[in-house]
Amino acid sequence: YSVLFGKFRGQPFRIFELGLGSNNAGFAANMGRDGMPGASIRGWKEFFPKALVYGADIDRSILFEEDRVMTFYCDQLDSEAIKQLWAQPALRDDMDVIIEDGMHTFEGSVSFLDGSIDQLRPGGIYIIEDIAKETLGRWLDELETTYPSRFPNHDFALVELPHSFKRHNNNLLIIRRRR
Repeated sequence: YSVLFGKFRGQPFRIFELGLGSNNAGFAANMGRDGMPGASIRGWKEFFPKALVYGADIDRSILFEEDRVMTFYCDQLDSEAIKQLWAQPALRDDMDVIIEDGMHTFEGSVSFLDGSIDQLRPGGIYIIEDIAKETLGRWLDELETTYPSRFPNHDFALVELPHSFKRHNNNLLIIRRRR
């Protein structure tokens, strides 16, 4: 991430992350009982000392607000919930960085991407984390047939990141909106 985000490090900018890390077993995408909800959002706040940091999650019980951080509810499978998220007054200005770290399913990622890519500023970066190996073919198909025509002002890169411990879903989709 330092390669992608290094230019933002000391600048005022806006970063958003979907998926705050619920530890509620009632939600399919959770970190387990030892997880620390909000840790990544607080990490972005520390790494980018001049950034406004926003986040969202389906688990309402972990939402919080603190200096330079605001979090909101969003169900990434519900297009209406995504519209309501981006209608929040604090989120009406576009984002420099959007990170989708939610459900880690193809359907969830596509749903949130479709409802959120227009919130990215020119020159901004959108990342889908933890893409499962078994969905890489579906992503490649979308990137070859659908997304270039739907989003002609965006560059797409599907990145496979080999990792000795995390072999299943250590892949990213990186999208940059052209200026």
